[in-house]
Amino acid sequence: MTIRILPAIGDPDTARAVAALLGALPHAEPAPQAADSTALLDTLAGAVPPGANGPAAVEALPEVVLVHERIGPLPALDLIREVALRFPAVGVVLITTDAGPALFSAAMDAGARGIVKLPLGHDELAARVQAAAQWSAGVRAHLGAGQDALPGPAGTLVTVTGAKGGVGTTVAAVQLALAARGAGRSVALVDLDLQSGDVASYLDVQFRRSVVDLAGIADISVRVLQDAVHDHPTGLGLLLAPDEGERGEEVDDRAARQILTALRSRYEVVIVDCGSQMQSANAAAVELAGTALLVTTPDVVSVRAAKRQVRLWDRLQIRKAEDTTTVINRLTRHTEIQPPLVAKATGTQVARTTVPAAFKELQPCVDSGRMQDLDSRSTVRAALWALAGELGLIDVPEAVPGRPGHRARPSLTGRKRKALTAGPGTAAHRAPGAAATGPRDPAAPEG
Repeated sequence: MTIRILPAIGDPDTARAVAALLGALPHAEPAPQAADSTALLDTLAGAVPPGANGPAAVEALPEVVLVHERIGPLPALDLIREVALRFPAVGVVLITTDAGPALFSAAMDAGARGIVKLPLGHDELAARVQAAAQWSAGVRAHLGAGQDALPGPAGTLVTVTGAKGGVGTTVAAVQLALAARGAGRSVALVDLDLQSGDVASYLDVQFRRSVVDLAGIADISVRVLQDAVHDHPTGLGLLLAPDEGERGEEVDDRAARQILTALRSRYEVVIVDCGSQMQSANAAAVELAGTALLVTTPDVVSVRAAKRQVRLWDRLQIRKAEDTTTVINRLTRHTEIQPPLVAKATGTQVARTTVPAAFKELQPCVDSGRMQDLDSRSTVRAALWALAGELGLIDVPEAVPGRPGHRARPSLTGRKRKALTAGPGTAAHRAPGAAATGPRDPAAPEG
């Protein structure tokens, strides 16, 4: 049996030693090494063909993953736990200088199938790889015997982060969730703005449980998740921020990863409101997200804040600028800062769909705390639902009639129709003053 091995080694010397030993192992097929935890998770996720499901998806993954103790930015044990949760048919082996009982127990609890001690020996590495590969083969055979399971969370994870406070982050998150739910998908809306979350206020919810109640639970079962998630009348599953902001510190990055993984295994779409202040929990959410949205308004202060946020993510190796999508809220035709300038300033992708400035449409629903009652004719709602279509959360032709941001062509009046049929050369059909001004250059500034 050929054993496909994916090494994730952060140290160059160890990487060379591992490569040499793997090349000498019988029936081993080593893959190119992943330099960090992000590259490893991306490689595993990319190994599954699009649309693949069940045993076919599992078979596309390598049998063994080697994780070095000095891998980063995610700590080695957290990375092992993440791989075990998302790709349970992959055997993980930890490479470490300390093979003591404490580390061995912690690695087994995280989901590792073995430990190899540095400096590496051929026989020990071969034995651990063989054992992990046999375990992986047994799991895959069990899945192929009739159980139809995904290799990892099936749900799409979208995070919505504000460049600063007051740019419309929560409104965008709520409307994206409502749009996905309106398309018939199961949706969870998570409020990870742990100190000042407002999802409950926007949806008129009073619920005593919050995301903090899941923070101290090692194994989140379906029943535990049901107890913490509020079933909203709209069909959304709400996991709310705590009423006491100081309790938000109880949710660390490990808890956030575990909670989001549990939600993705149950819901098709998971929308996370990350607020505008980065903490370990919402930073982990942004790192895990398939799509990370950064909401800003077209003014200098907000765009600078967006640029500052993107640089923060890059320094902390949370997310690259080119993997971030910026959403421009409250845009008007006369705004000096337009989408191309925002893209140039932040280095991010800018969503094609922009949200117009129309707070009067929102104010009654905001004041009543019933964002779900926003009129379907609202330009803000239409734009955010169109954004959901752009992100693939809904089917655009069915869920969003028309394209917000592109105004329909007005019907011609009788006078305009006669002018067009008579041709441009007839002076009688020109508007007064047209001969003096001539046609307007579309590139010329207004006014």
